[in-house]
Amino acid sequence: MSETPSHKAAKAKAAGRGGQTEVPLHGKRRLDAISADGGRATEIERSGTTAGLKKAARRLKASGANQRILQVPQSDMPKAVEAMKGIPVSGTVKNLGGTKKIQVR
Repeated sequence: MSETPSHKAAKAKAAGRGGQTEVPLHGKRRLDAISADGGRATEIERSGTTAGLKKAARRLKASGANQRILQVPQSDMPKAVEAMKGIPVSGTVKNLGGTKKIQVR
């Protein structure tokens, strides 16, 4: 299934100037975006399913970055927090607009 333009734009914004999108991970997986210095990993998950959110959290954990960000639609933020706690992985859950964020420890 092809990527939506909004998902592609969110990945590019998360990577920032000099960052990479579709970064290979171990086991034929790919991380949505990583910053130029490799310190900030971002996953964008728009589906809102619990399984999809858990997979995204696992990819963030495998990234090895210091800052891990899971971006989801605002209505899915509580589910995303629970998915990150269930893996467990620490990081930030942000809405797609970037106006709200929740720290997960």
